[in-house]
Amino acid sequence: MIRVVLGLGSNAPYGGLEPVELLSGACRELKKILAAPVFSSLYETKAMYYENQQNFYNMAVTGFVDDSASPFELLDEIHRIEEQFGRNRSKEIRFGPRSLDIDIEEFGSLVLNVPDLILPHPRMNERAFVLIPVLEILKKSADCNKKEAIYSSLKKLPEQGVVQCSKTVQEKFLSLTC
Repeated sequence: MIRVVLGLGSNAPYGGLEPVELLSGACRELKKILAAPVFSSLYETKAMYYENQQNFYNMAVTGFVDDSASPFELLDEIHRIEEQFGRNRSKEIRFGPRSLDIDIEEFGSLVLNVPDLILPHPRMNERAFVLIPVLEILKKSADCNKKEAIYSSLKKLPEQGVVQCSKTVQEKFLSLTC
């Protein structure tokens, strides 16, 4: 089995669903394609790059895909889930508001750089909204070297406004995800 790490984010409603509900729906779908998924808590995060928008809700997921799976197959599944929850890449502003964004942060130890996919994700180590939830889930499932590398990357970053969501928001998310 190949361990994958995904980063998820949402800051725009879709189909009457708010971002927390969209992330819950995405996690229900990810449970169908990942073995032994582990979900982080939700974090509210100030927008980066394009700042004139609502805060994001972010989280991370780790799980396993079959050894025969390709990162492109996973990417296709992720795009299907994003579209199911309202993402339309042709109508969005780069780094702007979106109902759902799912990034493959890592696909095992694969290093890849092709037009449609770069692995590990090229901006992972500059994003506290990815590193903090990834560190949370790795506490349960990863080796010390991996955690140290993430801590090291995180220490180099300026404050980015990543705050763990309240217990009420976490409970709502969990009740919708299960």
